[in-house]
Amino acid sequence: MTPLAADLLLLFRRDLRCLIREVELFPDDATLWRTVPGIANSAGNVALHVAGNLQHFVGAVLGATGYVRQREREFAQREGTRASVAGELEASLVAVEAGMAAMTEAALTASFPVPIGGHRMSTGRFLLHLEAHLAFHLGQAGYLRRALTGDATSAGGMAIQDLAEA
Repeated sequence: MTPLAADLLLLFRRDLRCLIREVELFPDDATLWRTVPGIANSAGNVALHVAGNLQHFVGAVLGATGYVRQREREFAQREGTRASVAGELEASLVAVEAGMAAMTEAALTASFPVPIGGHRMSTGRFLLHLEAHLAFHLGQAGYLRRALTGDATSAGGMAIQDLAEA
């Protein structure tokens, strides 16, 4: 694994674990699926979207896990348990680890195996995008939880100590 791939894996692990904690911080299952005026997607939908996105692009495309994405369900689902959503995020962590395991310099600089929105880009650039996408949605879930519950408890997102070298 290249240094860039190792750094990306570190970030994916940190942010997925934080999103799992964020989901678990919701006071009950129903609140995970609530929104506020002007917000279309619940934290449950955002978490399922992240899980599906990573299981598809990193797990299935790069890691050949066989995962079949159901993108419509990620946004259409309106109920479920915090535990089941956390389980989807755990599965995405396993998929990311599988997909990142064989990342060589050649793999990172090669075009991502499938076009994204009709566009081609290097695998490394797309992996950077996927991590930024994860971090964006992590922030959305945390902000929405705080707005819905009034609970300012931190899930520890963006913890710099998680990036420290041993």
